[in-house]
Amino acid sequence: MGAGLSIGQVAERTGLSVHALRFYEREGLLADPVRRESNGRRVYTEDDVEWLDMCIKFRSSGMPLDTIRQYTDLVRQGPGNEADRLALLRGHQDYVAAQIQELTECMNVITHKVTVYAQHLEDGSAACLWVTPASQAGASEAS
Repeated sequence: MGAGLSIGQVAERTGLSVHALRFYEREGLLADPVRRESNGRRVYTEDDVEWLDMCIKFRSSGMPLDTIRQYTDLVRQGPGNEADRLALLRGHQDYVAAQIQELTECMNVITHKVTVYAQHLEDGSAACLWVTPASQAGASEAS
């Protein structure tokens, strides 16, 4: 194989399966078309890997495939639509910030419960923690 990376090498570097890489290509999620050797094998570049890493972060943060495709299309169009790209990214940034806020609230509840359980275990009063609320009216808030 000439200069470049095979689909297997890109799969290993990105953590995506070969099937997922083909899917990303088929769905138009790569900024540039993947080159092919004369035998039809895909040849990826370092730029492709960087783009895929970004797409993986977008997906991991909950960005829908349609939005990634829209962003990719804007990038492919070249200069002149930077404001549209920024608006798309800001919209997703707001979504991620809301998710972080929700997860922070969840973490606060979990941290409180961990503190209560740890204190009951330390005090030797943990037996009341596994009693169902219906069987112990007015039980500790920890159950």
